[in-house]
Amino acid sequence: MTKQFHGVFPYLVSPVHADGSIRDDALGRLVEHLIAAGVHGLTPLGSTGEFAYLSQTQRERIVAVVLEATAGRVPVVAGVAATTTSDAVSQAQTLARMGVDGILAVLETYFPLSAEATINYFTAIADAVNLPIVLYTNPRFQRADLSLDVLERLADVPNIRYLKDASTNTGHLLTVMNRVGDRLQIFAASAHIPLAVMLIGGVGWMAGPACLIPRQSVTLYQLARAGKWPEAVTLQRQLWRVNEVFARYGLAACVKAGLNLQGFDVGDPVPPQTPLTGPALADIEAVLASAGTLPG
Repeated sequence: MTKQFHGVFPYLVSPVHADGSIRDDALGRLVEHLIAAGVHGLTPLGSTGEFAYLSQTQRERIVAVVLEATAGRVPVVAGVAATTTSDAVSQAQTLARMGVDGILAVLETYFPLSAEATINYFTAIADAVNLPIVLYTNPRFQRADLSLDVLERLADVPNIRYLKDASTNTGHLLTVMNRVGDRLQIFAASAHIPLAVMLIGGVGWMAGPACLIPRQSVTLYQLARAGKWPEAVTLQRQLWRVNEVFARYGLAACVKAGLNLQGFDVGDPVPPQTPLTGPALADIEAVLASAGTLPG
């Protein structure tokens, strides 16, 4: 367990045919495009990957395609999400056998859980595999955020080493950093300003929009690492328009619409989600045109 994760990790979409089969070619082509753009890693089965709408067979096929296309060139950190601990452990062990480099751990809940139950869930995943674990918390879609006390205890688990926080509260991230020190490295989400998170000590950006603007996202990361803050701020202000579009429309639907416009045949979001049309599609096309990421 020696890999250190940093930089830009696009949350990959899950291209699915109407019959439920995976669009292997489209996914493989997207992986190749992102690696050529200089991304530092790839994350299948994140929120943009519609994990909640996929069967376990579909999830495994998506990861298999990503691993084959990546061929070890960048780390693959795959998502695990479940409502039961046994299911989460089984998923993590399967992904570890397949050869992923890390696990993005999500807790899906129906009944409210105590802090102890939450800690036990994530600890069980970490104990089940010899891989780095990225905790993922998204207060908009989960019943509760991971509290500071929970994070502090989970930071003591040796292979729980990262936190991807999808709140909009950058001040909270600084509080987390002050509480856990370097035991948890922080990744920004699309709900945060990536440059602001890098400024306070974050190590990168795990987010769906990076699928649409990979080169610019990598450049932003490089400018931040080099301490070229004026140039970085100028670029961040330009790229923030993409985040603003994501805040208005459904995450997977937005990224898939954008990728289709860019020439990647990733299809529609998995039902019961619906594809974007009309003004929403026009908004996405306009923001990608302004970023210079449309073909032609």
